Amino acid sequence: MAVQTAFSTSAVPLSSLLSFYLSDVSLALSDLTLSATVSISLSVSVVRSVLNPFYIFQLFSVILWSADEYYYYAVAIVFMSVISIATSLYTIKKQYVMLHDMVAAHSIVRVSVCRANNDIEEALSTDLVPGDVMVIPSNGTIMPCDAVLVSGTCIVNESMLTGESVPVTKTNLPNPGEGDKEGDGAYSMEEHKRHTLFCGTHIIQTRFYSGELCVCVLSHNTRTHDLFYFCFSTAKGQLVRSILYPKPTDFKLYRDAYLFLLCLVAIAGIGFVYSIVLSIMNKVPAKTIIIESLDIITITVPPALPAAMTAGIVYAQRRLKRIGIFCISPQRINICGQLNLVCFDKTGTLTEDGLDLWGVQRVENGSFHLSEENAYKESLVKSQFVACMATCHSLTKIDGQLSGDPLDLKMFEATGWFDLEVKDLEVKGNSVCCVPIQLAYEIGIVRQFPFSSALQRMCVVARLLGEKRMDAYLKGAPEVVASLCKKDTVPEDFADVLEDYTKQGFRVIALAHRRLESKLTWHKVQNVNRDQMEANMEFLGLIIMQNKLKAETAGVLEDLRRAHIRTVMVTGDNMLTAISVARDCGMIPPQDRVIIADALPSKDGQSAKINWRYADKPSKHVGKAPQDVCHTDEPTSQDQYHFAMSGKSFAVISEHFQDVLQKLVLHGTVFARMAPDQKTQLIEALQSVDYFVGMCGDGANDCGALKRAHGGISLSELEASVASPFTSRTPNISCVPSLIREGRAALITSFCVFKFMALYSIIQYISVTLLYSILSNLGDFQFLFIDIAIILLIVFTMSLNPAWKELVSRRPPSGLISGPLLFSVLTQILICLGFQTIAFLWHNSSEDDHNIKNYENTSLFYVSSFQYLIVAIVFSKGKPFRQPSYKNCEDQLVLSVSFSAGPFVVSCIGLYIFLFFIMFYPVSAIDEFLEVSGHQPGETSFIQILASSFG
Repeated sequence: MAVQTAFSTSAVPLSSLLSFYLSDVSLALSDLTLSATVSISLSVSVVRSVLNPFYIFQLFSVILWSADEYYYYAVAIVFMSVISIATSLYTIKKQYVMLHDMVAAHSIVRVSVCRANNDIEEALSTDLVPGDVMVIPSNGTIMPCDAVLVSGTCIVNESMLTGESVPVTKTNLPNPGEGDKEGDGAYSMEEHKRHTLFCGTHIIQTRFYSGELCVCVLSHNTRTHDLFYFCFSTAKGQLVRSILYPKPTDFKLYRDAYLFLLCLVAIAGIGFVYSIVLSIMNKVPAKTIIIESLDIITITVPPALPAAMTAGIVYAQRRLKRIGIFCISPQRINICGQLNLVCFDKTGTLTEDGLDLWGVQRVENGSFHLSEENAYKESLVKSQFVACMATCHSLTKIDGQLSGDPLDLKMFEATGWFDLEVKDLEVKGNSVCCVPIQLAYEIGIVRQFPFSSALQRMCVVARLLGEKRMDAYLKGAPEVVASLCKKDTVPEDFADVLEDYTKQGFRVIALAHRRLESKLTWHKVQNVNRDQMEANMEFLGLIIMQNKLKAETAGVLEDLRRAHIRTVMVTGDNMLTAISVARDCGMIPPQDRVIIADALPSKDGQSAKINWRYADKPSKHVGKAPQDVCHTDEPTSQDQYHFAMSGKSFAVISEHFQDVLQKLVLHGTVFARMAPDQKTQLIEALQSVDYFVGMCGDGANDCGALKRAHGGISLSELEASVASPFTSRTPNISCVPSLIREGRAALITSFCVFKFMALYSIIQYISVTLLYSILSNLGDFQFLFIDIAIILLIVFTMSLNPAWKELVSRRPPSGLISGPLLFSVLTQILICLGFQTIAFLWHNSSEDDHNIKNYENTSLFYVSSFQYLIVAIVFSKGKPFRQPSYKNCEDQLVLSVSFSAGPFVVSCIGLYIFLFFIMFYPVSAIDEFLEVSGHQPGETSFIQILASSFG
């Protein structure tokens, strides 16, 4: 088949078409490049994990303990470290594999390519280069690259990029000579999305005229010559890049943890110098001096801290998984405990995915009829209004099922007509689509101008079979459609009726019709200008669609409001519709006022400005600048005023009114018509005013915002959800409070564990320092009993407390450096120091102190063991962020099952019983193993009991 035939619909040669349009370039994301990227990223992750300061310190500790023949705990630490690193790397690799599978789903597929001399040959997708002409199979394929459709029509599933499973129709690029607005100037991927086939999307079905091929041309980008950048210059590559290289998220807890550890290092330094001086004074061998002085450092900075801190997060991740929330970034769980603002997408998140037809309102003779529930009436079957509803859509039949935009689907179903079918009718060698309505009544679609977000409308040319003249039908945004109609056909109260519907939260679509001249033949229609086709239309009326709130929405938002968590709507929908939905779901209370900020860019020498108006009274402007109304020191202002703005206004304000932007985001509740990158910018603006921001959405258009937020939750399980830290199987926002509750529980657990581990190191530091003064130390098995039987057991069980059952109005502290927390820790340190000193001085033996088994050692071993337990109990907090330990223990005793927080109580009680038993009823085998003195003076036992009671 000749190549010229494939482009017979073009008015200019292929070479001219390509040179005119292809000023933008992109290379396919090859499997080889991605594999190399994944391998490099995984290697970097391995290096970062191994070179983590904690793991380097653990390596140092293991070497030191091995030199001191303390092999048991060294092996335990090595085992935990290896498990921790392996688990982390497994999680990272799993994410990269998911990402690789998502990106490389198209890898190494065979494609048909048009070569010189009109030959068609088979080639691998990895061999494609910019400018290649690829033939798209009639049964569809996975696109291996970004390409421009130059002939034919494709039905495409773009869910990988957009998160929407609704197929879209792609048409061939219009001829440059037509003068179409969409065809003016050089090719732009943004402006010509309806003619661009994106890498990774699924071509479901193709349509083409008889004797022609459905072909596309690989696009490219001459603005860059960096091969590495090429690998990510496809639309799919940009998504991958945002996933691989997100902006880092800082958290005060981790900063404070490092500061606290530096303080412990300073304390260890004091002990280091003290042990060296003391050992030199007592003429201790050099090897012993080095080992014991360095051992002080490993005692003061606990090497098991990373494993202990990870335990709470791992348990929280498992609890989230049980309720259908999957996490690919576990460290974000702690951060979710601080969320005080959550942004929500509207459609599919707060409201149902689909639209329901609320009614229609027809226009005749320039006046509105009363609204009607449907268009089923027999008298309307052959009306132009119903014909427009039946033909002006992008529906297609796939495997016997109608598929396409939900709005189009609802609109077609509302006609009451039975089916939509594709037939091939030979009309001068070309095929047309036919819509059977009733017997002997069919309308054929001759040409389709697909919906354009830039133009906010779509148009079709159709012909009633059996008639010669054709009709043009138009559907789109009411304001746009009205502007293209004859003024005498548009009702005078059009603006009022439209405003009334949009305030109620309805989505309104306008219809229009035009009877075409008889001189317009089929061939002329194929080359006619879109603007000419859509001029001088007759206004037919309105279709009113309803987007219902999900059943859970209002209740969840009320729970968040009671918890003093601010909610914001970020949507691509109409402004007034979004405000109406915000009122319906309780995001904006009924008594509060909404002020719309309309920002106008600088134009014709005039500077940019902002117009302020009330949403309920658009003609009434605000008397004074709202930035003066909403001061941060007026607590009631947020309850009285809510700001709303569009994406265009947000862009202008971000560029020209930075000082106003911060005040607007502090009180802004509705952000409508927001593009994906603007959603991300809004998240960053909210974070800049010290909000911890959550984002909940259901598509890849929310991908950047989901990744940038402190806690992003995707309600979609499509491939794009790999970019979100959290994915919920429950397709409603009830997952948001659950995530925040678990985040708060995990955060409090991290605080408890960190304080406990810090006190554990200080208590052991005090014990060892006191024993060093008599040239003694704790025995290896004493260290082992404390580190394994007490510390690790307590840490791994005190982290099991599940989240509290409801959200409370206050948040956990965000950092370790706070007055109450430091006071608590210092008080415990002083108490422990006092009791250990008393126990040490109470009985100072005159026996040989150069051994382990002596009364001082035994006293401090028992006292410190009780202190570890009492500190764990003191720091194991429950309500209002976690379930209390004792309550869960009671549940466990009643049910005899459940492994939640009960084991912590059981562990503490078991250790107390064991310690009291071996202290009052010595067992020689145990005493020999632990190297303790079996019989001690009564006074020392009294001190140990006192220490265990009040330590």
